[in-house]
Amino acid sequence: MKRALFLVALAACGGEAADRSTAAVAAADASYPAVREYDRGHFRIGATPTKAQLVAWNTDIGPEGAELPEGRGSAREGAQVFAQQCAACHGAEGQGLEPLYPLLISRDPRGEGFDFASDPKIPRSIGNYWPHATTLYDYIRRAMPLYTPGSLSADETYAVVAYLLAANKVIPDTATLDATALRAVQMPARDKFVPDDRSPTRP
Repeated sequence: MKRALFLVALAACGGEAADRSTAAVAAADASYPAVREYDRGHFRIGATPTKAQLVAWNTDIGPEGAELPEGRGSAREGAQVFAQQCAACHGAEGQGLEPLYPLLISRDPRGEGFDFASDPKIPRSIGNYWPHATTLYDYIRRAMPLYTPGSLSADETYAVVAYLLAANKVIPDTATLDATALRAVQMPARDKFVPDDRSPTRP
C-alpha cells in the first residue's frame, strides 16, 4: 500500500515538472525575437551597397593591367616597405616561413625548366612561377599585409612589387614602376601557362 502511494506521488511530481518545463519553453519562445518574414523572394538581410562602397571594393586588377591606379614606386623604396610590412611573415630575405608563409624570392636554377610536377621540392617563387606582374600588384594591394589588407597605398604597392621583381632578377634593382612600366614587365614563366578555356559545355 505504501509503495502504491509512493508511485502515485512520484507520478504527480513528474507531471508537475513536465508542466513547468513546458511552460518554461513556451515563455522562452514568446520572448525570442520573431523571425523576419520572407518577403517577395528576399530575407531582408544586408543592404544595397552605395556607389562609393562599390568603388572602394572594386580594386581587382586583371592580367592586362588596365585597372592599375596612378602612382609609382621604386625597388629601393620597396625594400623599406617590405622590411616594415612583409618581412615579419615572409622573412627578411623573402625566404618564407613554412608552413604558413610562402617563399617569395628565389631563382633556384632547378625551377628554370618549370619541371615542378616531376620534382615537388623545387621552390616556387615570384621569379619562376608567377605569370603576370600586374596580378602581383593586384594580390598585394587587396590581400596584404595579412592583418591589415588593403592598407598599403598605391605608391607603396608599386614599390613592393618593384622590390620583389628586382630581388627575383626580373627587373633591375634601380627600377621604378608605374602602371605603364608594370604592364610592360614580362615574367620569366609567362609562356609556361595557358588560358583556361573550359566552359559549362566543355569539361
